[in-house]
Amino acid sequence: MRNLHLLKQTLSQARQASGTRQFNGAWPPLTIDAMLERLTALSADHFERSPEDVNWGDVGTLEHYRARLREITDMAFREGEHAN
Repeated sequence: MRNLHLLKQTLSQARQASGTRQFNGAWPPLTIDAMLERLTALSADHFERSPEDVNWGDVGTLEHYRARLREITDMAFREGEHAN
């Protein structure tokens, strides 16, 4: 519960900061929902690659994205190395 409270507090502070100044280099700051929507749209578009154009660099990049997302979901749901 404490983590949820801290997350809500951080998001609230980010919303407040967005109205007054640049936040963390991005303007306006992206909420978690906005980032997920953008990633979902990019995924639906096959990350802007046709099957004929995919190379091993693309595979490595997508694996990097997948690993970071897995790390985030493991932390959020207390799974993997973040399990209690």
